[in-house]
Amino acid sequence: MDTLMAEVVAQRMNASVPAHPGLQHEASFTSFPPSRSPSSISTRNDNKKGRSPQPPMLREDEGSLNSSRNSSLPPPTGKPKSSVRLRSQYPADSLENHVEYILVASFDIDRGSVMEHQYPGPISGDETMLAELMLPDQAHVRSQDWTIFFLHKDTSADEEERETRRERRRKRRRRKEGREDADDATAGAEEGDGDDDGDETTDDGLSDDSDEDIDTDGPPLVYVLNLVNTKQDNTVKRGAIVKAMAICTRHSFLHIYKPLLLLALEEYFRAPVLETLASLYNALNAMDLSLLPKLSMMEQYVLQASDSKDMFIEKFDKMIRQRKAKDAARASDPPETASISDLKPKTYASPRDTHEFESKVNYNGIPVPIKVPTALSPETVGDFSLIKLIQTFSTPHSTQPQPFALHPHLTTSGAYTHPIIVLVNALLTQKRIIFLGHNRPSGEVAEAVLAACALASGGLLRGFVRYAFPYTDLTKIDDLLKVPGFIAGVTNPAFAHKPEWWDLLCDLPTGRMKISHRIESVPVSDGVHFFQQNGILNGAGSQGGVDAKIDPTGDTHFMETLLQSIANRHGENAIRARWRSWVLKFTRIASAFEETVYGASALYIGSHETDVGAYGVSGHGFVWPDEASRMRELAANVYRIEGWRTTRSYYSFVQDLARRWDKRPVRGIDFHHQHDRLRCLRLSHDQSAAIYLAFARAVEEAGLPPNSTSDTDLAASLERSLTLSGESAPQRERGEQLQYDTILQLLIVVPESNSGLFYIALGLFHPRQDVRIAVVGLLERIVEHAAGRHFWATLGRFAKLAFFRVKREEVGLGR
Repeated sequence: MDTLMAEVVAQRMNASVPAHPGLQHEASFTSFPPSRSPSSISTRNDNKKGRSPQPPMLREDEGSLNSSRNSSLPPPTGKPKSSVRLRSQYPADSLENHVEYILVASFDIDRGSVMEHQYPGPISGDETMLAELMLPDQAHVRSQDWTIFFLHKDTSADEEERETRRERRRKRRRRKEGREDADDATAGAEEGDGDDDGDETTDDGLSDDSDEDIDTDGPPLVYVLNLVNTKQDNTVKRGAIVKAMAICTRHSFLHIYKPLLLLALEEYFRAPVLETLASLYNALNAMDLSLLPKLSMMEQYVLQASDSKDMFIEKFDKMIRQRKAKDAARASDPPETASISDLKPKTYASPRDTHEFESKVNYNGIPVPIKVPTALSPETVGDFSLIKLIQTFSTPHSTQPQPFALHPHLTTSGAYTHPIIVLVNALLTQKRIIFLGHNRPSGEVAEAVLAACALASGGLLRGFVRYAFPYTDLTKIDDLLKVPGFIAGVTNPAFAHKPEWWDLLCDLPTGRMKISHRIESVPVSDGVHFFQQNGILNGAGSQGGVDAKIDPTGDTHFMETLLQSIANRHGENAIRARWRSWVLKFTRIASAFEETVYGASALYIGSHETDVGAYGVSGHGFVWPDEASRMRELAANVYRIEGWRTTRSYYSFVQDLARRWDKRPVRGIDFHHQHDRLRCLRLSHDQSAAIYLAFARAVEEAGLPPNSTSDTDLAASLERSLTLSGESAPQRERGEQLQYDTILQLLIVVPESNSGLFYIALGLFHPRQDVRIAVVGLLERIVEHAAGRHFWATLGRFAKLAFFRVKREEVGLGR
């Protein structure tokens, strides 16, 4: 079969058709300026020295860069052109440090929590408050404890530099489009070709000033990882020395610094001087991540949903080839100051797992291995376990269920709603949530807070982490209560006796949750009126009093299958994928709810384009088997949806959808809607044929030459859709890059956790021959795709045999 597959790909490569490849932000507890002054930034920019001369290496005999390892297929051809430079996520000449500050605090029996050192400079704000956060309650009774908290950075200097770069990009783009004026031409000549800073268009098809990296909620957060150690010493008061060391970074994967903090704090106990912090600071900022490629948003989504260890390995190999070319150029014309070791040829290793990039930090002569996640989901901070969070509150509920006080937003399945669903509902509807860990390490409550944020986000929604406080105490309660919808971790049991401070209390030691009797009541909304008038929602249902045997939302069944997956040891990634699907389904149901009740939805942009039928099919949104099922599920979710529609996560999601819509490769068809029709509905042969042909046509036409005249019907349909909407959105130029992105757009709809290519491959058994041949063409292009080939590898043998059979039919027909 592998030989046949290679022949098929070779045929396609030799064919006549070319290969296709916000809201107002609340005041934070503290803020501080950038760790470098503008003058130091410009000085570093002039020098532009790499962070580390020691990228990942291996022996010469291990340096093979076989991009198609673990696969019998040839290297994919349906990918962006290799002539385009691939950019690093963390360039060696970047202006941003990995670590902004290193702090040390200690506990003094007379003065309390004291800030001892700050490197490389002092932090503005309340140092006493920072010291108290670094030394949590009862820290002296444990030999070691971890805490995490967030700071809001003053980025005025960084913004000025960023805006200068954006202006250069805009002028460069105008020159390329031939619409520069005299001033722009002069400015462009002054800039020179060497002042790009890596800002050209990259393999993701978007310019580097893409909105993907813009946080509309405010300045980027600075994440603080803090380690507290207690050393017994009879020569001091209280018999112990308590010190804490914290690393402040803008990387949300701050857990990678734990081994370095352990070493550095031990060193600080031996040598409590500023040079110890300087050594750690320099070592961390010398970490080399320049061979980690920058992936587009769709590539990150596909990578996160896949378990394949060599997904997008081609991009890592390309980064290595670029580095080798740079090394060769440097060796041919070495600078006068270059040493022999600098000129020695280096070998680089492809990653063993593309989900993580392996590097190292040389600290005090110790090479500490580091694994950095390649693709980061929104609202994912640090290292946590969704499985642990789910089991903590599921086990007591399953052994001895206790009823909740009814609340429409929270108890969507009645008094015995699963606690995890209550927690997610509270997060989605922006309730005040406290995780209480009495007599537990502060690191445990911090982990629960971070896991809860990721749970509700699902990698799709934002607005949780920015208002989360992984650890806080009673001294911060006044500031905490000013924050709407906070998620906080505490260890002081006094919080449990103040129900006016919280809406939902999650007790970690007992695994129980409690809804406050002081929680605000829910006003009757337009959505509730709508379903009550239609006789679908009654008074009992409106108060959450539904029969426990009925599961109108599907949440009970979902939690049962989720717990079964945990029991079967499916792993953390599988559980996160299931929650991503749950959140995605919720947002799609909310979109259908808005269209039903209000006539239009801000959660679905471009329905005027997908409903025109540009590719022969129309429709958008979530799919139900019949109208009755649709109305029942919408009514069951009415309170949860109405509660979410007034929150910051809702508005952030609407903004995200609007920014992404213009970058969407294909907008005339809703892949998700059409795939759900194949998966959920009983369609006629003609209806299913239209979907298969639409998929194949969308992918094929995306790769046609830019000025092709074979798609006049599609152009007319798109023009009509834009005329109806009164918009004139720009269309992306067709070619290999657009086809590459279009296949990614389709693969996002069919992750491995959602049957993969199974339902698309069913088209190989369609009674119409033209449909079967079109599906073969679609699958061939997917096989040639850098990510699609992994989806093909997971397809069943029966479908692959059908593929080859139809391919032989196509050859026999002389096509």
